Amino acid sequence: MAEEDRKGSGQWREFFWNPRTHELLGRTATSWGLVLLFYLIFYLFLAGMFAFTMYVLLLTLDDYKPTWQDQLATPGMMIRPRGDQLEITFSVSDSNTWDGFVTNLNNFLSPYNDSHQVQTNDNCPSDQYFIQEDSGEVRNNPKRSCQFNRTMLGDCSGMLDRFYGYNKGQPCILLKLNRVIGMLPGKDGESPYVTCGAKKEDSEKIGPLAYFPTNGTFNLMYYPYYGKKAQVNYTQPLVAVKFLNASLNTDIDVECKVVSNTLLAGSERDKFAGRVSFKLRINDK
Repeated sequence: MAEEDRKGSGQWREFFWNPRTHELLGRTATSWGLVLLFYLIFYLFLAGMFAFTMYVLLLTLDDYKPTWQDQLATPGMMIRPRGDQLEITFSVSDSNTWDGFVTNLNNFLSPYNDSHQVQTNDNCPSDQYFIQEDSGEVRNNPKRSCQFNRTMLGDCSGMLDRFYGYNKGQPCILLKLNRVIGMLPGKDGESPYVTCGAKKEDSEKIGPLAYFPTNGTFNLMYYPYYGKKAQVNYTQPLVAVKFLNASLNTDIDVECKVVSNTLLAGSERDKFAGRVSFKLRINDK
């Protein structure tokens, strides 16, 4: 048995390195060199083909707008301040529960300060698109943007009420549509607007609402959007909704949606397109 073990061990050592034929793992140096040369050429070819494909792809891309745009017919909608999983819960009597919301709104609205908007953006005529076409191959960049002044949000601007109503149980929620390059959200001079309401079981809890700007509109002058690189100072329009007398100490399921003569609220691909749902709970203690 010991002799057979020594014989098997010797065969393995000879397979790994055969001193008589100078073979490593059954191949000579020339054979190994040819194998390595083949794989070197093969992988260089793959790398070159990949680089060429990427080069051709990059030639089709535009720095200012997507070449192909697979988008929903209606953009999504989001709220500010950002709560935990689209929940705005606070106690009127405990400032610690709403200080974070106030700070979030202040930070979000700082680029909307009137002084900043006057310096960077134009005072545009309302209810019409701000079209800025390119001239053939000549880019009309950077494109200008229209002012959206913070004071347009009235009682929800943080200027008249620095606590945005949270200290009184009358909170402000800001709404914005996601940016979509080239989107035209209205026609015949009719701007899209936002409407909010409660789910059926909460319809008596939500109370009256106030919208800012007037009628809760996303004015047409802020469209079309030309992209972050082409329109560097673009200020996204906002709508604020203020809950004037919502029921206390109870959950209220709120849904806000955009109403437009060109955009459809919801679709087969995304039922939440053009709308957002969130939970509001205002506790008195």
